[in-house]
Amino acid sequence: MVEQRTKDQPPTVIVIDDDPGIQEALGRLLRSVGFRVKLLGSVDEFIAAPLPEGPACMVLDVRLPGQSGLELQRDLAAAQRQLPIVFITGHGDIPMSVRAMKGGAIEFLTKPFREQDLLEAIHLGHARDQAWLENEKALAELRARLETLTPREREVMAFVVTGRLNKQIAADLGVSEITIKVHRGQVMRKMQASSLPDLSRMADRLQLTPGKSDPTGRVA
Repeated sequence: MVEQRTKDQPPTVIVIDDDPGIQEALGRLLRSVGFRVKLLGSVDEFIAAPLPEGPACMVLDVRLPGQSGLELQRDLAAAQRQLPIVFITGHGDIPMSVRAMKGGAIEFLTKPFREQDLLEAIHLGHARDQAWLENEKALAELRARLETLTPREREVMAFVVTGRLNKQIAADLGVSEITIKVHRGQVMRKMQASSLPDLSRMADRLQLTPGKSDPTGRVA
């Protein structure tokens, strides 16, 4: 599956159900309200296919040939792949629904279900996925800015956001205070930070701390 997705694409609904009749009915319904639709019959088909670009939501049958819907939900979570899921089933029970919802499912619908309930759940899923994509894009931009810093500048940034003064950082790193001032100015410019609180918010999102120069763990 493709890992990178962009937010500037129309929303898609991925339907995974091994019943061709259900696939066809859901396909007609979802296309009638303007969604792009991808119809699949198994988890294996989903794994073999690329993820659609743009916001997506999965309508997933619990019971499938081979890997089950709940197992796919578990595997997606373990791989940290964001994809909102609406479960549908003709054989649901309370423990199953609790497991699905604890796993982050948008909704757990028992067949036959109201079309409006399904559409509302899908709209919520698309909204969540859109927000996630926007957050990932912003985080990627921050990481790109961080990569423009030299190892020393990343180190200085990590100390600056803790609130330490230039002279304290200079003593910590064994350099002059003027050197720290220069590095600090470069950090603010390259990270496009308007203020120290702004830079601190960036560092929080990047999980940057003294002794850890970047999110991948390379030490300055």
